[in-house]
Amino acid sequence: MKKSRTSLVPQETIEDKILLIRGKKVMLDRDLAVLYEVQTKALKQAVRRNSKRFPDDFMFELTTQEFENWRSQFVTSNKEKMGLRYKPMVFTEQGVSMLSSVLNSERAIQVNIQIMRTFTKLREMLATHKDLQKKIVAMEGKYDKQFKVVFDALRVLIEPLGKTKKRIGYR
Repeated sequence: MKKSRTSLVPQETIEDKILLIRGKKVMLDRDLAVLYEVQTKALKQAVRRNSKRFPDDFMFELTTQEFENWRSQFVTSNKEKMGLRYKPMVFTEQGVSMLSSVLNSERAIQVNIQIMRTFTKLREMLATHKDLQKKIVAMEGKYDKQFKVVFDALRVLIEPLGKTKKRIGYR
């Protein structure tokens, strides 16, 4: 009997939890714990008990500087209740996949499947984006200068949003 593909967690929620740290797409231990419905402490204990399953390319802890930068993003008066006392573990896609074997609950397995699908979707979107850029560059070489305005507009549309943001405040 085939199970339905109904989501335990909306894909947008998972996408929002995927961060870019050290040039890798990762998820924080606390976010994974919420998705798996376990305490962060329990998740970390399971990982430490099975440390051989989590090499550096699967999981790493933030450096002190990374932790301070990350912690400064939260404006809160009670850091202990927010779980910000200890450096978080961050998991790459392979590390998240390995988590289902150490947590071994039905929810962990189902949420992991959703997370893996989300990582795959993000990878496909990135590949499509790069292919589109290559096609536009190729077309630009074929057509004359009267289409320059069109190509310039397309380039602006496919540029990452982060590069076009203006700084706020005094200079």
